[in-house]
Amino acid sequence: MEWSEQILAEGCRRGDAAARRELYDRYAGRLMAVCLRYAGDRAAAEDLLHDAFLKLYGAFDRFEYRGAGSLRAWMERATVNLAIERLRSRSRRPEVALDEARMPVAAEEPGAEQVAELPRAELLRMVSELPEGYRTVFNLFCIEGHSHREIARMLGINEKSSSSQLSRARALLAARVRDYMKCHER
Repeated sequence: MEWSEQILAEGCRRGDAAARRELYDRYAGRLMAVCLRYAGDRAAAEDLLHDAFLKLYGAFDRFEYRGAGSLRAWMERATVNLAIERLRSRSRRPEVALDEARMPVAAEEPGAEQVAELPRAELLRMVSELPEGYRTVFNLFCIEGHSHREIARMLGINEKSSSSQLSRARALLAARVRDYMKCHER
């Protein structure tokens, strides 16, 4: 059976097992990538993915089809929200607090051409190894496109902390990219 997004969503809304299976098969890889960006390691990402699908299956009564891509966007947004919810629930102030000891020295960011030479898997690994607060703000700002005001509201921090976390994440990534490039020069 060919499942359009709208038919797939309607099937999931009704609790149809075949629709749920198709939803998982079609979107698990994409949502796993989202989970890996926030969780930092594969085991935590797998747990997050499992919980995301359970939450999604129960939330289809709130999904409104708005055209091609709206199902995927809704699922990704819900998964990011679940990841943030997890971060906030670990403590009242998540590990977004600054760790001055790990603060990298300000460094010039590598150029786009240098980053383009970096294997995608290597770049994702570098992002996943960022301290949790840095990684979260980096993902929300650079990948999800949220403003510092929105990030501050989501994480329960102030805007300056969000901006500072992003700056430190970029500096740390820049240093790691430069180190990688030095080790892999041709």
